[in-house]
Amino acid sequence: MSGKLFLIVGPSGSGKSSVFEGLKTRHPEFMFPLSATTRPMRPGEKDGDIYHFFTKERFEEGIRKGDFLEHAVVHQDNYYGLIKAPVLKALDEGKTVIREVDIQGFESIRRVIPKEQLITIFITVPNVRELVDRIQHRAQMSGDELKKRLKSMQIENKKARECDYLVENHAGELEQTVGKVEAIIEREMKA
Repeated sequence: MSGKLFLIVGPSGSGKSSVFEGLKTRHPEFMFPLSATTRPMRPGEKDGDIYHFFTKERFEEGIRKGDFLEHAVVHQDNYYGLIKAPVLKALDEGKTVIREVDIQGFESIRRVIPKEQLITIFITVPNVRELVDRIQHRAQMSGDELKKRLKSMQIENKKARECDYLVENHAGELEQTVGKVEAIIEREMKA
């Protein structure tokens, strides 16, 4: 029996991280693979708790060897990526693997994982105004930064059509949204 990889995808402010965290809380039996990063460890962090901490050289060697399902440079200085081997091992063992990714990660991963093992769930909000409100509520940002995020959102929303499922995350209804995603995972694991 082979497992399945569920990707939680969506624009900034859609609530995909909150849905992902809700699934982690409710389903400790699922695998939630950690990212590797080259950013420095913060006080109190340990390797393997929330990230695998790599040197830049080790990360770049992993890129050359094809060790990552997806990777990116964030804020122009630190690498982040998903290590391929543990995910493939979990899938071979028939496990349910859940991963939150951006559109670039979605594109990279679907080139590697067979379609029958990959389920993509796009988290969205009912309208653009709500998304803008959520983004602005989270952090103060310049008009230019907001324009950049809205442009990214438009690109990401076009990719929603390429996902297997679309789930609306209404304000104040996180638990219901997590429940909808759980129902998709349960249905797909039986298929």
